[in-house]
Amino acid sequence: MAKVKTPVTAAVRVLRDAKVTYEEHLYNYEEKGGTAVSARELGVDEHAVIKTLIMEDESKAPLVVLMHGDYQVSTKELARAIGVKSVAPCAPEIANRHSGYMVGGTSPFGTRKRMPVYVEESILALPKIYINGGHRGFLVAISPAELVRVLNPVPVQVGIEG
Repeated sequence: MAKVKTPVTAAVRVLRDAKVTYEEHLYNYEEKGGTAVSARELGVDEHAVIKTLIMEDESKAPLVVLMHGDYQVSTKELARAIGVKSVAPCAPEIANRHSGYMVGGTSPFGTRKRMPVYVEESILALPKIYINGGHRGFLVAISPAELVRVLNPVPVQVGIEG
């Protein structure tokens, strides 16, 4: 069987440039499978698989939200936490345009547009996180401290289990 080559994405370039220690993990991407599929394929807890969500406020200003794979974002709490009237997920084509990545392969690293990044605070307490490397079916495992060092995200408490 031929060895599958890991992609060199904008996210990988950012991680390399910042001298981040990371592990590359490829898996068989399933359309609409979400973090449950990547967690199953990698044999890790879905709570440690972090989804990168591109959202926008009422004035259509984009922002990035990093959330546990097994949690949802309370957009009402997020809006309150960041001082805007409302927050909603971007339509996939808008998210793709803001991030430069296809939905399902969105990484917070190396986005096309600079956007504020918000992270569910409890993610920062995990020993290791698995986050998209900028391509569908490709996650990178890093320490949350490296995430903070490179992205300088604002911690929020807006997660809802389930």
